Amino acid sequence: MTPYAVCADVGSTWTKVAVVDLADGALLGSAAAATTAGTDVLHGLDEAVAAATVGLPGAASAPWYVCSSAGGGLRLAVLGYEKLVTARAGHQVGLSAGARVVHVGAGRLDGAGLAALRAARPDVVLLVGGTDGGDAEVLTGNAGRLARARWRVPVVVAGNAEAAGAVRELLAGRGVPVTVTGNVLPRIGVLAARPARAAIREVFLRHVIGGKRLSRGSRFARLVRAATPDAVLAGVEVLADGVGGDLLVVDVGGATTDVYSVLVPDERAGGPGRPAAGTLWRARTVEGDLGMRWSAPGVVDAAAGERLLAPGEREQLAAVAAGLAADPGRLVPGGAERSAEQRIAALAAVVAVRRHARGGGAAGQPARDLRDVRLLVGSGGVLRHAGGAAVAGVLDAVLTDHAGGWPLPRAARPVVDVRYVLAAAGLLAEPHPAAAAGLLRRYLCTG
Repeated sequence: MTPYAVCADVGSTWTKVAVVDLADGALLGSAAAATTAGTDVLHGLDEAVAAATVGLPGAASAPWYVCSSAGGGLRLAVLGYEKLVTARAGHQVGLSAGARVVHVGAGRLDGAGLAALRAARPDVVLLVGGTDGGDAEVLTGNAGRLARARWRVPVVVAGNAEAAGAVRELLAGRGVPVTVTGNVLPRIGVLAARPARAAIREVFLRHVIGGKRLSRGSRFARLVRAATPDAVLAGVEVLADGVGGDLLVVDVGGATTDVYSVLVPDERAGGPGRPAAGTLWRARTVEGDLGMRWSAPGVVDAAAGERLLAPGEREQLAAVAAGLAADPGRLVPGGAERSAEQRIAALAAVVAVRRHARGGGAAGQPARDLRDVRLLVGSGGVLRHAGGAAVAGVLDAVLTDHAGGWPLPRAARPVVDVRYVLAAAGLLAEPHPAAAAGLLRRYLCTG
């Protein structure tokens, strides 16, 4: 067996490859190539792998572990029983599964709701509702509505376990692709994410990757093991185990800014004051209006709304942001434009962490206590390719956000995922856990 593995993230713009020694987690090679979604994503993937494995013996027989967010990643819709409980629980689980949640509906699905669901163009629908043994009418009613509407998008059912069999029959009987898994909210205050997260991953691999027509044939679909955010969260979980305490990751991307946090469970959270939708101690939020290319104008608007801009700064940054959005593939050369780009990155990180920590916003996430965060990891191309001072400015902006309305970490060490190892570690977490832990220990836990 080849003593190393090839780990690849096929992103929306760039395909990144890391070659990892399975014995100790050492990084043996890395490379990046433009994602060739316009022709066949395998062209860019093969190019990046060839560059990363130059000079390594046995490259042809090395196992490949691939994640992907090409073609827009995984678009998920959530249909729940009640907006503040099961729909919120489903939303949290969807985000933890690496999805971009494009629609959340609650209650009985009527004509307007069905039209809104179709308009969101989800790749997968997560159908939830009722605790185990509780109400089943809304869950079965919504399943029946989808069945009668000749729905063809895959459905993952993660609601009242006692109604699961009937729901499966309703959907499958009308040709709807359906997967039944454990209830996301088996009891009030108990959020069970793992079964639904695993089911969503399997549906993504089985139905979504091939359906995006990113490649001819079936080779790419066979290679992909997870949506990229799902792989990153798995890597974050491995890192948190190594850190032995609370952890925060901010990934500033071209279209979204994702925030991941892993908290040590608070035993006091099981009391009568616990959230009805439960607490996800390992969580992710996605800010679709905050990004460094397609969503750059949204960063400026959000920063203005948060009163983070100096007088006259909005106009200057808006002009740069408009240019970034109009030409996402362009690399900023330097000078004043580069400084503006770094300022936009810092604003994206600050606003995204504010939303993640404060909770209760449009995403419906409960507030998260990040005071005990020991390690703050910055990720994303804008941070990996920036100089030390620029990177420090972005992460320091998060750690010194005293006006943000959330309690700051008391003793967090900032570090940047320069080698892009979080996704690689997540891909290796199950088949090679020691290598995954060693990789993160070498490149993120030291220093």
